[in-house]
Amino acid sequence: MALLNVSYYSHALSRNTDLTVILPAGMPDFIPMPRKAVPRDPDRPFRTLYLLHGYSGTNADWLRYTRIELYAMLYNVAVVCPSGENSFYLDDKMRDAHYARFICEELIDFTRRIFPLSRRREDTLIGGLSMGGYVAVRNGLLRGDVFGAVIALSSALITDSVAEGFKDEYGLISPEYYIHTFGPPEKIKGSDMDPEHLINRIVSENLPRPNLYVAIGTEDPLLDFNRKFHGWLEKAGYGHVYIEEPGNHDWVFWDRHIENALIWYNELSK
Repeated sequence: MALLNVSYYSHALSRNTDLTVILPAGMPDFIPMPRKAVPRDPDRPFRTLYLLHGYSGTNADWLRYTRIELYAMLYNVAVVCPSGENSFYLDDKMRDAHYARFICEELIDFTRRIFPLSRRREDTLIGGLSMGGYVAVRNGLLRGDVFGAVIALSSALITDSVAEGFKDEYGLISPEYYIHTFGPPEKIKGSDMDPEHLINRIVSENLPRPNLYVAIGTEDPLLDFNRKFHGWLEKAGYGHVYIEEPGNHDWVFWDRHIENALIWYNELSK
């Protein structure tokens, strides 16, 4: 197993940025592997999960709070965790930060040049929690030609509410933040920030459809937003996995479901 902390200059973001990279390589032969482990073919490039943190998080969160390093080994997948700050990974022209290009193009190209990662769409996943879950959905649907699967956990699919003047009942985030991040509220619906619009575009234009794994806890404050997203997918006839079960907006839920999602992905890959 190789764990790397990478810092490089991003032309898309106009600054240095940090990555955490996990490669399931170099395991000693004497370490026993569970029966469910996916065997490693040393001649095959790694399947890759680009895994995104939530609001107020960092690229180190998944490594610190879950067993993602173990899961990378068990399910034979490389994991790349970039830093998105509190940006929702949306373009910020005031800072010359182009996050869609960073996530969907530059980051993938950079990591594939540096590490032995597969270039196949079917071997390229995007996932995340909360803010990162929204980003995974948005960019996965926006670039179905790049990503073969999306893992969306407790996703902050709040664009409809932001468009209607969303107010944070917990007082954690200011109204000015939403305007700066998403832009004018009246321009959100029907844009490439709007998951419903992206779903309908894929279906109407017969574009590539990434497989979707969506999970939300019944005690999570984002539950209604995820139910709404599930309803949009069903209405459009977009096949997906939707799991709603007891759980909160916390690492216990996310640790459980990142493993479940990788098990689901392995079944797709057979």
